[in-house]
Amino acid sequence: MLFDTHVHLNARQFEEDRDEVIKRAFEAGVTHMVVVGFDRETIPLAIQIAEQYDTIYAAVGWHPVDAIDMTPEDLAWIEELSAHPKVVAIGEMGLDYHWDKSPKDVQKDVFRKQIRLAKKIDMPIIIHNREATEDIIAILQEENAKEVGGIMHCYNDTVDYVQECLDMNFYISLGGPVTFKNASDPKEVAVKVPLNRLLVETDAPFLAPHPNRGKRNEPSYVTLVAEKIAELREITVEELSENTTKNAREFFRLDKKL
Repeated sequence: MLFDTHVHLNARQFEEDRDEVIKRAFEAGVTHMVVVGFDRETIPLAIQIAEQYDTIYAAVGWHPVDAIDMTPEDLAWIEELSAHPKVVAIGEMGLDYHWDKSPKDVQKDVFRKQIRLAKKIDMPIIIHNREATEDIIAILQEENAKEVGGIMHCYNDTVDYVQECLDMNFYISLGGPVTFKNASDPKEVAVKVPLNRLLVETDAPFLAPHPNRGKRNEPSYVTLVAEKIAELREITVEELSENTTKNAREFFRLDKKL
């Protein structure tokens, strides 16, 4: 029983065989998924997929790479969609200093606006971080994001920042990189994060875990992530799965939606 907390089944890479990919995930024991929409194209499809499956949910937000494209109408649209019964979080949002499409000040402004929206409607948030950890933590602290809590999606930094994230009521989510042979940081993080604040994800179709690295990722591969984390923590896959699924259900407030 696994919960893929971050998957892009709404990506173009799944246009041809989305239903088969979802079927494979269910057969592999992935019982729940959250499909993340992050722009005008992917948000409606995330909700559409969630509507088709009882245990698939959606998150809606605006990606920092495209921050320069977001209008006030888009923010109002996200707020409107947040009332949908299958929408469980706002995001992914954050900062991305790897790509230079959107200036940093624009990214920060869009990030702050989404945090404030999440607080207004009392919904947790999902954070995208690429090469921007210190600025992200500073903004989360300044905006008091602790009020709603969140997920550090595909956490990709050292263990040094983990405690600051935990102190802000955030969960740490790990994906494919924890299985990469030379990736020491996610392996250390996988051991250090308290079990009750740990989540698993694929970020499919990106970041496929070993031995599928470089290929299209899919949600069934979250089993490989769980197996590696269980091995690193020296616990059973069953214990890891049970706890991360419980954490995800609590974070996304699924039991309150029943």
